[in-house]
Amino acid sequence: MSLSYSPFIRHPRYTDSVPTRTCHVSFTGTDNIVHAVEVSANTLYEAAVLALAEFRKGWLVEVLPGRATRLTVTVRLPATSHELTVGKLEDWLASGGKSPKEQVVKNRLKEVLNGV
Repeated sequence: MSLSYSPFIRHPRYTDSVPTRTCHVSFTGTDNIVHAVEVSANTLYEAAVLALAEFRKGWLVEVLPGRATRLTVTVRLPATSHELTVGKLEDWLASGGKSPKEQVVKNRLKEVLNGV
């Protein structure tokens, strides 16, 4: 799949008006059970953070995702799928924003993930 068709990957030609998408985010635990949640997000990383926060609440997930866990993010419409590890997500959150706006987004997502 070409990056130009992804509704989540940020590209300089995209504007600030990225629409919110319904996403199905899943991972397979060490118990070989697939755990999934649906979230609404504007970016791949936002979808992953919102899902990870839900998984960490632990209401039906006995095996929590670690840094090497692969998260699969599937966008409902247009139907696309992306994978990233929890470690890559955490590294992205820990890095500085490329712009003040991106840093605000990262700070908000850190708060979501930490349950603030």
